[in-house]
Amino acid sequence: MSKETISKDSFISLFSKAVKGGEQNYTSGSLRRAIFMLAVPMILEMSMESVFAVVDIFFVSRLGNYATATVGLTESVITIVYSIAIGLSMAATAIVSRRIGEKNPEEASKSAMQVIMITLVVTCVISIAGAVFAKEILLLMGAEAEVAAKGTAYTRIVFASSIVITYLFVINGIFRGAGDASIAMRSLWIAN
Repeated sequence: MSKETISKDSFISLFSKAVKGGEQNYTSGSLRRAIFMLAVPMILEMSMESVFAVVDIFFVSRLGNYATATVGLTESVITIVYSIAIGLSMAATAIVSRRIGEKNPEEASKSAMQVIMITLVVTCVISIAGAVFAKEILLLMGAEAEVAAKGTAYTRIVFASSIVITYLFVINGIFRGAGDASIAMRSLWIAN
C-alpha cells in the first residue's frame, strides 16, 4: 500500500470515529489527532446551526416583509445572547476538561453543575428583560412602528426561549470538556 492510501484510510477512520463519538482520552497521544477528533464534531455542529438559521428565514420569508424584518432584527440582537452562551460554553469546556485532565471526575461534575447554575441565572435575566422590553428592542434596532407592533410577540418568544439555546451550548461544552464532542453534535442534529 502506498502512503497516500494509508493516510486516506486513517483520515476516513478518524473522521468516522470522531462522528460516532465515545469518551476519549486527549491527554496522551498525538495532539493533531486530538484536535481533529474534537474539531470534526464542532464543525458539523456549527454547520447545522447555520442550516437552522437559513431554514428559519426561508419559512418566515413566506409570511411577508414584516415577519422577515422582525426575524432579521431579532436575530441581530439574539446573536448577543448566543455570544454569551458561547462564552459560558467555552468556560464549561475549559473547567471540565481541566478537571478531567487532573483525573478528578467528581470535581469535573461539580464544576459542570456550577456552570449550569450560573447559566440559569444569566439566562433568566436575559429572558425576562428580552420578553419585557421586546418592542423597545425592535425599535432600538431601527424597526418601523408597524414592524415593532407586529413583531413583539415573536421577539418575546425568542427571548423567553433563549434559555433552551443557551443550555444547549453550555451542555455541549460540558460534554466536549469531558472528552465526548460527538454528543454535542448529535444533540444539535436532533434539535434541528
